[in-house]
Amino acid sequence: MPDAGEAWLEDLLACVHCGFCLPACPTYDVRADENDSPRGRIHLMRALAEGRLETGGAFDLHIGRCLGCRACETACPAGVPYGSLLERARTRTAPGGAKGAGLDLMLALLTRGRLARLVYAAGRLLRGSRIADVGARVLPGRAGLAAGMLAATRPARALPGAARPGERSPAPADRPGGTFALLEGCVMRGLYGHVHAASRRSLRRRGLAERAARGQACCGALHAHAGRLEAARALARRNIEAFERSGADVVVADAAGCGAALRDYPHWLRDDPAWSGRAGALAARVRDVSELLAPAEPGATRVATDRAGTSEAPSRGGAAGPAVRVAYDAPCHLLHAQGIRHAPLEALAGAGVRVEPLPSWERCCGGAGLYNLLEPELSAEVARPKLEEIAAGRFDLLATGNPGCAMFLGACLRRAGLETAPVHPVELVDAAERDADTERERTTGWS
Repeated sequence: MPDAGEAWLEDLLACVHCGFCLPACPTYDVRADENDSPRGRIHLMRALAEGRLETGGAFDLHIGRCLGCRACETACPAGVPYGSLLERARTRTAPGGAKGAGLDLMLALLTRGRLARLVYAAGRLLRGSRIADVGARVLPGRAGLAAGMLAATRPARALPGAARPGERSPAPADRPGGTFALLEGCVMRGLYGHVHAASRRSLRRRGLAERAARGQACCGALHAHAGRLEAARALARRNIEAFERSGADVVVADAAGCGAALRDYPHWLRDDPAWSGRAGALAARVRDVSELLAPAEPGATRVATDRAGTSEAPSRGGAAGPAVRVAYDAPCHLLHAQGIRHAPLEALAGAGVRVEPLPSWERCCGGAGLYNLLEPELSAEVARPKLEEIAAGRFDLLATGNPGCAMFLGACLRRAGLETAPVHPVELVDAAERDADTERERTTGWS
């Protein structure tokens, strides 16, 4: 039965069983099994809530197979909060005993204070020494995949060539001022410091001043996805306090999954009268970094996406083709969980970066945080069409705004022998703007 005070059954009854979610679901697409669709999983949840089904068996199997991509939310005409339903379902499937202890240890290693800092320091050492690259090539199964994911966090090299010659970004025209606090997170702080640095530089160019949010912690997304919702709520309360103290106008996330978690705090804490209002106030201040980098008047740089899925920035000089080919893949927790579709493409276009959305750019990559290590076969099946598109396009870089997506796709690309490197869109924007700054200083003395 649902936890006391949670309107789980009420949310489940919002589903009208129309089936619009079926073609949007990557696991249904691969398995063609109704139980592995959002509608089927909601049917299982409702049976559990009404006492007609117990946990274990089919319930645990099919709930565990869900990627949590939330593409069904975009497709749903009834507004069913599937992501919230899934998190609550997973509180019932989360393992106990030795398996539960192992899960809690893994979460602690990735997210908890000094312990996580030691883990990420070791990870950076393995990454820098290229041991992770070797492991990705020679280790089998999950071990090789994990090594490849670590190797994929290395900063990409060829960023300055991503903007077309002669089309370097102008200085950001809109400098609105104001203040921001950056969610540093756990994986992002540990392995993607270069992305944080690019975000800070790009935001400062736009006149935004940073305010420290001391005491912030992991966003809680990994805990919520793993069924540890109470632990996620504790982290949410800590972050709410930290960002309130910062006094910043906006809270910026440069990891799509983390931004989605912050915006989900009102769902997590809706049954807590002392925190629900504060959670809503924080969620209203959350911005993905791409929302602040996109031009204030998007019509000026609106990206045109044709039926083939290609996209171009507006021309600013008719120069020759791009030195570096860049593909774009939308993180599910940016596109579906947060409803942010155009901002990353507009930010890249505004910086003069030519980008080609993959034909499947709106479909899940199969990474889903820790999912790919728990369900490697199904994850690989979901990823296969996207990898084929990348190989056919001969792309140099793959831009995507979530660490889990970048790590998983980067590992798959390495294991497939492809040279395409994952990169965060903000890195491309920052590199193009830095090139423009350097060029202006050289030719005009501007600073």
